[in-house]
Amino acid sequence: MHNFFKISLIFLFILNVTLPEANPLPGNFRIYPGSITQTEPIVTISPLNPLVMFASAVTINPTNGFRSEGIYITTNGGLNWSGSDTCTGAYLYNHGGDPGVAITNTGALVLTHIGSIFYGVYSHYSTNMGNTWSAAYTITNIQPEDKGTTTSDNNPASPYFGRVYTAWVNFISPFPVLFSYSSNSGVNWSTPAAVNGSPPVRSSGGYIETGLDGGIHVIWSGVTSVTPFTEIFAGFAVSTNGGSSWNVSQNAYTMNGISGTLPQKGNIRVNGLPKIDIDRSSGLRRGWIYAITNEKNLSPAGSDPDIILHRSTDGGATWSAGIRINQDAINNGKTQYFPAIVTDSSGGINVIYYDDRNTTTDSAEVYLSRSTDGGNNWSDIVLSNHRFKPKPIVGGASGYQGDFISVVSHGTKLYPFWMDDYSGIYQVWTSVIDLNTIGIKKEGIEIPAEYSLNQNYPNPFNPMTKISFQLSVAGNVSLKIFDMLGREAATPVNEKLSAGTYSVDWNASDFASGVYFYRLTVNSANNDMVYSQTRKMIILK
Repeated sequence: MHNFFKISLIFLFILNVTLPEANPLPGNFRIYPGSITQTEPIVTISPLNPLVMFASAVTINPTNGFRSEGIYITTNGGLNWSGSDTCTGAYLYNHGGDPGVAITNTGALVLTHIGSIFYGVYSHYSTNMGNTWSAAYTITNIQPEDKGTTTSDNNPASPYFGRVYTAWVNFISPFPVLFSYSSNSGVNWSTPAAVNGSPPVRSSGGYIETGLDGGIHVIWSGVTSVTPFTEIFAGFAVSTNGGSSWNVSQNAYTMNGISGTLPQKGNIRVNGLPKIDIDRSSGLRRGWIYAITNEKNLSPAGSDPDIILHRSTDGGATWSAGIRINQDAINNGKTQYFPAIVTDSSGGINVIYYDDRNTTTDSAEVYLSRSTDGGNNWSDIVLSNHRFKPKPIVGGASGYQGDFISVVSHGTKLYPFWMDDYSGIYQVWTSVIDLNTIGIKKEGIEIPAEYSLNQNYPNPFNPMTKISFQLSVAGNVSLKIFDMLGREAATPVNEKLSAGTYSVDWNASDFASGVYFYRLTVNSANNDMVYSQTRKMIILK
């Protein structure tokens, strides 16, 4: 009877009968489960102790509409969290969301946010790990755009070590990017100053990041003057003197963002605002700047929303052509949105985003694209082990699901944070990822005599299996998985590899029982195919 049941599952799959979705595995969890809506997670790691992290989010009580910012703390590297869905810093009813977070070199927590009753950008600080908060400091009382960001200079070698910076767009013509800093852990702030003077078109965003040796980098978009205010170029500025002066490129590179709504996803509003990170490793690409945007209808983006990377190897003076990050087929009608980026200690680039390549168009899951060669080649990995249907949040603005998600890294650990309503209400989810356990592994030092693709083991399997292969010569390697109808289901490997023996662990927890095929393709440097092999495998649940 047991074997008959397994055979029946395969038969049902071949007849295209949909099986129930798997429940979330322990690898994904909510950082602060509750009945309050949480969205727009933002996270920072302590410069004093990397096991300490401070996260915040926009919080909305769905029963009465009360809005605030969550205060969430971990002291054991993200495994357990405590805190509150409400920041108690006075004025309690003027917390309007758009949180920014920092932990300073004194261990103080700093939270910035926009006003709910009064226009402006406000700041609070805590010296007891978020148990109590100062009253608000008014950084500006002029209306900001709700897309600002906050960061801190946590480099002990920097002349500005310990400073906290925040940037936002002034929502009054000519809509420049403004910034302010605090040198005393948020107790008070400098008078706001313009980063980009009088921009040629309205600015949007204002993503700020510290670099090497005290440098400050800000990126934003220039947008059209009519709805949906499409992002048409990225502006960039760098300061080497703590923000006293800026080297500004009003139009660093052309883009075509996705500002507007996604009708197939409940008409949620989305944006293509650029974000950046800097390689702080000791490797050959130290100091490189990576910028990501969400674009469509401008190469290398296709006709549907894609994630695009530009990089600068000279401090932002010049930028590369765009590189398409997500490795699904171009122009396939699939949607990627809300990217977040972080470079890790080895110089790897990690970009997370929502993706529907494996789902129906009204749903999404969370993907990681990772590059270990400066963005030339990428591998895509599913991070979330459940899916959800995006929809506007009750109590938010029209189409509001939040405007961004986040990812941070320390050592070999990667910490992604996103919001979804799998639990029945929008909550912040995360997963603690060891970078040593994802992607492919090279086994041994011997060079094989020929190309080969081995049978996966175990087979049948549930949910993990190992796929190994041999390369006699270096090449551009693609390992793809297809369902019985020939539809691409996953791409565990898509990068340039040297000669050797490799293995990759594939997690099929999100896939139904049935017969699947996996294909290894190797192309030469000039993109000529030199090897291709396909094998069959079976998922039994």
